[in-house]
Amino acid sequence: MARNPPEGTGPMHVPFGHVVANEKWRGSQLAQGMQGKIKIVFEDGLAPVDFYLSSRSCILYVTEADLVAGNGYRKRLVRVRNSSNLQGIVIVEKTQMSEQYFSAIQKFTVLDLGMVLLPVASPMEASCLITQLVQEQTKEPSKNPFLSKKRGQIPELSLLRTVQQIPGVGKVKAPLLLQKFPSIQQLSNASVRELEPVVGQAAAQHIQAFFTQPS
Repeated sequence: MARNPPEGTGPMHVPFGHVVANEKWRGSQLAQGMQGKIKIVFEDGLAPVDFYLSSRSCILYVTEADLVAGNGYRKRLVRVRNSSNLQGIVIVEKTQMSEQYFSAIQKFTVLDLGMVLLPVASPMEASCLITQLVQEQTKEPSKNPFLSKKRGQIPELSLLRTVQQIPGVGKVKAPLLLQKFPSIQQLSNASVRELEPVVGQAAAQHIQAFFTQPS
C-alpha cells in the first residue's frame, strides 16, 4: 500500500508498475483510460500532486478548465518545483478552447520553473501518455535509451517531448538539440550562433525568441 508523503510533496512509495493517483480522479475518464493497462492506487491527501509515477517523480495535471479559469494552477506548480524531493511533469490539456492560454503556461513551466511540460488534446490522450511513462520506468535502461539510469527520475522522453513543442523544432530537430544541449537550461542559454549548426538559422532564431520573449 502506498504511503502518503507529508503535505503531498515528499517521497512516495509507489509499487513497481503502478501509479498512485489523487482520490479526486477516481471514476474519471482519465483514470478509466489507464485501467487494465497499469495498476492504479488511489490515495487521499496527495495535493498538489495528481499522480505519482515513482517515489520521486510525479505528474501535475492542468485541465482545460484550469487554464481558462486563470493562473490558479501556478501555485501548485511552484509548490512542487520548490520541493527538493520531487521531479514534476506538467501535463496540460491543449484544446481549441484553451489554446490561447497555452503559451503562457508553457513559458511559465519551462522557462520560469524549468519543469517538463507535455500537451495533450484530451483526458484519453493523457491517460495513454501516463501509461507510457509508467511502462517506460519498468524497462531496463540498457534496452530503453530514453529512460534515466536511476529508477525514479523523469524519463528523458518527457524532456524530448517538451523540446518538440518549441516553435520551429519538432520531432526531427529535438533529438539533435538534446545531443548538443542536454537540458532546458543549457538550451535556453545557447546563442543563435551555437544553435545554427544543429538546426539551421530559421529554427535557431525561433528557439532564441521563445526563450527570450517575456512570459
